[in-house]
Amino acid sequence: MNVYIANFGTGNWAWKDCLQRSTIAVMDDVRVHPYWQRGDREGYVAEAMRVLQSKSGTPPIRGVATRWFNVPTVMTQTAGDLWVHREKEQVWWTESLHQPATYEVMADPDPRGAPNEIFVYHKLCKPWSSNTRKGGSLLWAAIHPKAREFLFTERTCQQLAPDNAIYAQALIDGNDLSSWHSRSDWRAKEDRSGKGAVKVFNPIELSAARMADTAWQTVAQSGKMSIVTAKDKRGIFSTKRELEAYVVALIESQERLCALTGMTMLLDSFDGDSELRCSLDRIDSSGHYEAGNLQVVCKFANRWKGASENSGFKRLVEMIRASGP
Repeated sequence: MNVYIANFGTGNWAWKDCLQRSTIAVMDDVRVHPYWQRGDREGYVAEAMRVLQSKSGTPPIRGVATRWFNVPTVMTQTAGDLWVHREKEQVWWTESLHQPATYEVMADPDPRGAPNEIFVYHKLCKPWSSNTRKGGSLLWAAIHPKAREFLFTERTCQQLAPDNAIYAQALIDGNDLSSWHSRSDWRAKEDRSGKGAVKVFNPIELSAARMADTAWQTVAQSGKMSIVTAKDKRGIFSTKRELEAYVVALIESQERLCALTGMTMLLDSFDGDSELRCSLDRIDSSGHYEAGNLQVVCKFANRWKGASENSGFKRLVEMIRASGP
């Protein structure tokens, strides 16, 4: 599997169409395209240098014209390859399929010089996704500064070097990236940028991070006065990261089912009824945020339970369930 970084026209004008059609696209000027169709590289390069313009408005150099000749071949023949595209603050990816590319001729939406027409080839691919295979959001701000150097290009397409390609695949798969981030050159880039790598969470980790943060803030307010007297809500976890890991284990051990109602809970980053969203609950409401006294429940169940005894609330839930049709 090859990994390519792709753009879709100047200013990515074809991106919305590619997203909707589940395709990747490449454009070529009608004045030079017949040379590509005949496989005449030298004729293409010579004509491109004579009649086309680069982004700066000057004739393309030979290396650029040669790449222009190669790009349609890559994009029309790709099959089973990974394609990555950055669109503003999101990173998108897809895999190319084996179906042959189709083409259409249209007016160039961004002509350089006199108005002209272009060939636009569309190659079918799997539906584009801005999440990892494990469900985590792929946000550009969450990408390591070193990886940003090769996960974006101004070119129409760029094939990644082997090591960078393996990284991109691990990122898309939602796998651990620490073996790259711990390298000296990656750490140096991070230090120079002043921005650390932001972890790309999967939905369970996102949910756990939110609940742990809420619990941590609640514990920090223990003993302080608000509208009502705050309960003693101390926790035994030494760090918030430790609490997050414990909550992740809870969600996984509960198989995403509410500990009180047995209903499937809604994880963060998924759309749905917000009342089903995961909520961290103390089994004994008078106890602490500590291992053995925590469970993950639906938001509405946590609110309904309040300070009630856990076993008593579960008994009422069972009564409701038993009275149903």
